[in-house]
Amino acid sequence: MKGRLRWCVIGLIGLATVINYIDRNALAVMWPEVSKEIGATKEDYALLVTIFMIFYAFGQSLFGRIFDAIGTRMGFTVSIVIWSLSIAAHALVRSMPLLMVLRATLGVSEAGNWPGAAKANALWFPSRERALAQGIFNAGASLGGIISAPLIALLFVQFGWHGTFLLIGVLGFIWLVPWLWFYKADPENHPHISAEERAYILSGRTEAGQSETRRMPLGELLRHRQSWGVILARFFLDPVWWLFVSWLPIYLAETFGFDVKQIGLFAWVPFVGAMMGSLFGGWLAGRIIGGGGSVHKARTTAIALGCAIMLPALLLTIRADDPLSAVLLIACILFGFQTAIGNIQTLPSDYFGGGAVGSLAGISGTAAVAGTLITTWLVPLLTKASYAPIFALSAAIVPLSFLAFRLIGGRVEPVVTGHPHAQNKE
Repeated sequence: MKGRLRWCVIGLIGLATVINYIDRNALAVMWPEVSKEIGATKEDYALLVTIFMIFYAFGQSLFGRIFDAIGTRMGFTVSIVIWSLSIAAHALVRSMPLLMVLRATLGVSEAGNWPGAAKANALWFPSRERALAQGIFNAGASLGGIISAPLIALLFVQFGWHGTFLLIGVLGFIWLVPWLWFYKADPENHPHISAEERAYILSGRTEAGQSETRRMPLGELLRHRQSWGVILARFFLDPVWWLFVSWLPIYLAETFGFDVKQIGLFAWVPFVGAMMGSLFGGWLAGRIIGGGGSVHKARTTAIALGCAIMLPALLLTIRADDPLSAVLLIACILFGFQTAIGNIQTLPSDYFGGGAVGSLAGISGTAAVAGTLITTWLVPLLTKASYAPIFALSAAIVPLSFLAFRLIGGRVEPVVTGHPHAQNKE
């Protein structure tokens, strides 16, 4: 037995991600009622999404450096305390200005979850298990999407939207209790890890090129083509995910006339597909590596398959004329997305040592948000008659993500640091 402490760590982080998505999705699910009370419009909602995403982009890079500086334990603590206070304070909203401020603080703090997970993954898992660990973490986002719509709808019926925001704000503080008790240190110094599991993790890091732990200056990191492969892959692909995270309830309300309760009945379905894709993408990569395939082959296969699923499903969604067909097709889209993105998110730890993982994960997350901001403002412009144009645009950018990964990132193997102009050969 190698021990199971590493799986407990990623399980706790996955649970934090569930809470993260419950909190961020609450406004979208309750928007039909919130907007009536504060007198807001669809354009106001696009503005709120933009504010959230701008600060989320800033938070990705900020927390990437924070996690590299203060470590995983305290990095998650700072992130979740701020975002829990922010979502609870939504209960005080009576007009747009305060809501704009709170979406900003929520965005910057929730962003910490992603570079933190990438950092923990690099620290606690060898390369052969890293995609599965990332899949478990990403499944937390999907599970949060599954839970959030019906949970928020149920709480809304019982307590109204003010009370709902207050109640979900408590969840993060409950999570902190087991986190601070359990996560005493990284695997090198954790008091409860077995010698066998520690050796297994550390040997897996070395074989994956993870022996270097120095903090890499940002300028040096950005001189590597591999960094830009990750950054551009996420710039093109992440808008597909955020299109449905941010706009699915609004799409259901406008296209099929749904109210909050009906949104709660349907909006969780696509995230079942996302959760399955998260686990499948991790399993597939692990199966390829376990069967003797290279990390490069595993990542390339999973990312290519995910993109190949997304593209036709997005085009078919254009013609969906009933809510069940629409949400099932979107479930296929999100299955493909999570199959691909879980492997893209492991690339920083595949390419670089532990001291650079949080930083590259944060920078690529910022790039992902930059791409998402473009689509966010296109949604109100392109969806006046239907959502078909925005689905077509999403289909067009999926292949660009794969091409950025393959043509710019090159072969997936450890980068020889200290030689910033060195490029891996195909």
